[in-house]
Amino acid sequence: MAQLAYNELKIGTIFTKNDDPDPYEVKEYAFIRMQQRKPVAQLKIKNLLTGKVLEYAAHQNEDFREAEIDMLPVIFIYETKGQYWFNEKGNPKNRFSLTTDLLGDAAKFLKPSTEVKSYKYGDKFVNIELPVKMDLKVVEAPPAIKGNTAQGGTKSVVLESGANVNVPLFINEGDVVKVNTTTGEYVERVDKS
Repeated sequence: MAQLAYNELKIGTIFTKNDDPDPYEVKEYAFIRMQQRKPVAQLKIKNLLTGKVLEYAAHQNEDFREAEIDMLPVIFIYETKGQYWFNEKGNPKNRFSLTTDLLGDAAKFLKPSTEVKSYKYGDKFVNIELPVKMDLKVVEAPPAIKGNTAQGGTKSVVLESGANVNVPLFINEGDVVKVNTTTGEYVERVDKS
């Protein structure tokens, strides 16, 4: 595992720290230099085994190493009682599950048969990465009231994955919309019902 300096812990970097064997992913990064003090990297990091997000101040004298993570394509199968089940692409017998705590916001955009990237640490699957944009069908949408669509307002709809998203008033039940899975925001209408 390659050694990392504290100022190399940029967003998206997966690393281990000091004597802690757990892999962490950097979610936020800010380099802070104060007068009369040593500089620090102020981080928000996510433990890939537990899903917990922590504030962390990384100092130059700490030991950081790049975590050896394998990326594999997997298929989402189904969810039951907070367990999200996947199987390796091309190997349906190799199944595993991840909890809502580990998946975070990604869970609300999963629909059966979706291919996603998975992170494997050692012999354990620890997380997934959704495509940045996904097409999802609107299953519940309040009707637009005639005349109020000219102002360009928004309304909240429910997608086939169960996620609630704000969309323009012209979107109807049955439409397929493109959603940014990172921000949870509507991008465009893909298909009209």
